[in-house]
Amino acid sequence: MILTVVFYIFVAFTAIQIVYYLIFTSVFFTKKSTKKQAKFPVSVIIFAKNNAENLTNFLPSILSQNYPTFEVVLIDNNSSDNTEEVINSFSEINSNIKIVNVENNEAFWGSKKYALTLGIKAAKYEHLLFIEANCKPISENWLLEMSKEFTDKKSIVLGYSTLNNEKNIPNFLIRFYHLITALKYLNFAKLGMPFMADGKNLAYTKSEFYRAKGYINHMKLELGEDDLFIQDTANEINTTFCIHNNSFTEAILKDSFLDWFQLQRKKMFVKKRYQPKHRFLIGLFSISKIFFYALGIILLFFYPLQSILLLIGIYFLIQFIVIGIASKRLEEKNLIFFLPFLDFSFLLIQITIFIANLTSKPTHWK
Repeated sequence: MILTVVFYIFVAFTAIQIVYYLIFTSVFFTKKSTKKQAKFPVSVIIFAKNNAENLTNFLPSILSQNYPTFEVVLIDNNSSDNTEEVINSFSEINSNIKIVNVENNEAFWGSKKYALTLGIKAAKYEHLLFIEANCKPISENWLLEMSKEFTDKKSIVLGYSTLNNEKNIPNFLIRFYHLITALKYLNFAKLGMPFMADGKNLAYTKSEFYRAKGYINHMKLELGEDDLFIQDTANEINTTFCIHNNSFTEAILKDSFLDWFQLQRKKMFVKKRYQPKHRFLIGLFSISKIFFYALGIILLFFYPLQSILLLIGIYFLIQFIVIGIASKRLEEKNLIFFLPFLDFSFLLIQITIFIANLTSKPTHWK
């Protein structure tokens, strides 16, 4: 009797996981519409702190965008390297660069949100497009494709940022974690429930920023300039997404796996500020995956093997198809070949983050 109940619970959580993965395909089957070429001017916002090397390597790909009118707002947040020299050198030969030098003050010491606020206020145009200093557009039409998604009703555009592909296990783990996160926020935005964004490729209007009073609701938190801003402003009507291949950016991942892990710990605390319905959707995905693996392993020893293997096989088949489609469309190479390992590792990482955050807050958390 008990085994039968456990089996049906396993079936239920397996079904939940399958439903999530089917939802993760919705953005890839969106009916394509013919959009007019964007002609309005755009301000590209780049926050930089000790990013001299990245700006030297990646800023040319932004300045050479195939777009009629745009400016690049470079925010130097009190850098201690030669970021200021690099920015000034680009500014001397590019008239569309605007420099915002941010000095530390007692109230907002080292705050990225404060620096971004100054940059947004200094921006000349209504439409804003954000990219990080360690990122580059993968196409000269990045600005064009992201801007196309703005309409009279759509004032927030969620983009996708890939991570540089390196053939080592930490890179595979981080890229898979990043892919699953993106599939969540892109597809739920498609379903009318936007809950987060990636600041490495995000666009919204100045009007939305001022309507939300900027980052005032979470100014004291170190993180959240992207996802908590979306929590404050985004809804079914004003938010859309862009997954055209030319709209992607690529971030260069140079941090160690431990540094990345500590960052995810901080982001987990930020998620506590999400709306209850969003926390439920995110939590259900993780919890159902835990029960899928835990109950599946237990039932393999105590329940008819054929039934359990059939359900596990269906799960991995659907996951393989969905991740295969997503990897191809989002240009995440090689992940599909390590899928079962990556999926289980994804679960272990989330459990480890949860346990670590129960015992202590991440270091340097504000």
